[in-house]
Parts: sequence; structure tokens; C-alpha cells
Amino acid sequence: MQVGFIGTGLMGAPMAARLVKVGHSVTAYNRTASKLEPLRGLGVEIASSPTQVIQSADVIILMLTNAAAIQELLTPTTSALSGRTLIQMGTIAPAESKAIHEQVQTAGGKYLEAPVLGSIPEAKAGTLLVMAGAAPQDFENQLPLLKAFGPDPLLVGPVGTAAALKLALNQMIGGLTTAFATSLSFCQTYGVEVETFMQILRNSALYAPTFDKKLTRMLDQNFENPNFPTKHLLKDMTLFQQAAQAEGLPTESTEAIQTIIQRAMAQFANADYSALYTAVQKAEPNG
Repeated sequence: MQVGFIGTGLMGAPMAARLVKVGHSVTAYNRTASKLEPLRGLGVEIASSPTQVIQSADVIILMLTNAAAIQELLTPTTSALSGRTLIQMGTIAPAESKAIHEQVQTAGGKYLEAPVLGSIPEAKAGTLLVMAGAAPQDFENQLPLLKAFGPDPLLVGPVGTAAALKLALNQMIGGLTTAFATSLSFCQTYGVEVETFMQILRNSALYAPTFDKKLTRMLDQNFENPNFPTKHLLKDMTLFQQAAQAEGLPTESTEAIQTIIQRAMAQFANADYSALYTAVQKAEPNG
């Protein structure tokens, strides 16, 4: 299949490489051209514009930062989508995804949202959790392609439902990481050995594997080479909060987490989100 890929950042690059690995022909574009160079060596054709990608492909995958970036891309290229399928795989709000769906349909194309849960290692291995929001037939048509990214893509429902599910899960990333970092800092403050805390936690129903994945980063305060930057987590928490408020749901808990993420953002916006640990530690006394 001729596949276009737009957005080869932290997740997009390994996902595009994965498509080549399983046998697809890929044409890719990224606003920062230097991020495309590693893909060139894998056989990816490098495009000079989004329009070139769209014109060269049957299916175009978007892995962009937010809905504003998608709109910036689509506005001058919408007419080129006639007869083509657009698969939006980034994290955006349900209302934003529905609006893009309407644009693509009006242009004569087909649209699926297919956000993923997982990080760079899973993207490379093809073991991401793929959630799709689409018409059933459109999902079936693109299922072989989606299986390049994860073994069991799931049709959640119509457009908007997968976007909502992804935001719900990313809200849990913020919540779990904040809760773990806070408890870790609390135990350290009271002289509880970290391994004692982890021993009890690992053998309880409270344990989540993400805790061990982030523990060393937190203890070493090494937040370089992120799989998921703090600024992206803040973006997703904000989208969740806005979507929840639009439906009349209470958001006090997410607002508190958002405040902690914003505190970490001051120094660690582009670093791994485990930097939330720095925002819940005991402040050092002045002087």
C-alpha cells in the first residue's frame, strides 16, 4: 500500500519506520526536515510538502502535536483528499476530531481517528494499543494497515469515541504519575526506605508497572530523552478538562494535577513527564 505519513516526531518516526518494516511504501513529510533524515536511509521517500504526500498516497496518516497543527495542514490541501483516506493518530479532543471528519467527508475523502497508547519502544515493536473511531466498514478496510502498529486494533465506536478514550487514558497518566510521585516524596520525607515502599506497593492491588518505569528517573532526577514530554501531558490534561467541562463533568481533581504539571513545566517542559516528581518534593529552606 502507498502510505503517506505526516509528522515524524518522537512517535511518528518509529511508526513510519514500522510501516516500512512490514512492507509498505511510505512517503513522509515533517515541518522540521532534519527529523526525516533517519527515515531516508530506511527507504522512506521524503516529500517537500504535505500536498506531495497526499497526492502520492492512498492513505495518509497524521501524527501531529495538536488540532491546530492539523488544521494548518488541511486548510490548503483539503481538496486533494478526494478519494483518499485520512487516519488521524495523534491525541486531540473528540469535538476537534469530529470537525476534521466533517472536513474530510466534505472533500470526498474518508476519515478515521486511531490514537495509540504506548511509547517509543512499543511503536518500534508494533505493540501499541490502537483505538479506532470510525464507520465499521472504514475500520475493516484499514485494519491490515492499523495492525502494523499493534496486533489488536479496537473499534471503539464512531468518530469521537476513540479520541475520548485516549484522553481518558492520558488523564490517568497524569493522575497515576502525580499520585506515585507524591507518595514517594512523602515516604522519603518521613525516612521510609524507597525499596520498602516499593516492596509493599509491588505486592498490592495499587501497583501499576509505570511506577517502576519512572522510579529510577525520579530518584536520579534524569528526565532527558523523553518518550512523552511534560508539555504534551499538560496539553492532553487541558484537552481532557475542557471536554469534561463541556459535558458538565466535575474537573477539580484534574485541575489540581494540572497545577502540578504546570509547576514542573517551568524547568522541564521538553523533558520526560516523570519530572512531575520535582513539583511535589519538599521545598528546600532558603539560605
